[in-house]
Amino acid sequence: MQSLTNRSKIVQKRDLTFMEKLYLPAILGGMVITIKHLFRKKVTNKYPDTVREFTPVYRGVHVLKRDEQGRENCTACGLCAVTCPAEAITMTAAERKPGEENLYREEKYAAVYEINMLRCIFCGLCEDACPKDAIYLTDRLIDAKYHRSNFIYGKDKLVEKTDERVDVSKRKKVYTLS
Repeated sequence: MQSLTNRSKIVQKRDLTFMEKLYLPAILGGMVITIKHLFRKKVTNKYPDTVREFTPVYRGVHVLKRDEQGRENCTACGLCAVTCPAEAITMTAAERKPGEENLYREEKYAAVYEINMLRCIFCGLCEDACPKDAIYLTDRLIDAKYHRSNFIYGKDKLVEKTDERVDVSKRKKVYTLS
């Protein structure tokens, strides 16, 4: 019975200490900031309705370019795969056969060219290393997918279509000698 009476003691009201009094303005200041943010204009874009504008040098999905006659620029030199810090690019070189002059520019071409988009960090080093201006990063976004295997882009997704040319004039760098 003794312990029951100890628990039922009434807590007496006491004055705030000096440190507790200093803390009250900080609480009120935080409340003022919170109330201000309630009435501000929202920063978020409603994505499907309004699309955010990207910078001209935005790095998105890769594209393997073709020349004016529709032949692939890539000569399977492998410089893009070597310079890739994420090791996202793999390729297999092959020799051009007689009769394939209208498909490939040089004697060698990339029979298999794959980029693992899950590994790619979109640094653009592959674009800088290519001596034939074959690979560029475009301003397109990567589509969302459900399976990891769908993020390995082969030549079927990377090589530009002859009737749908990708404009990379914003991405091309002009080097001038002074």
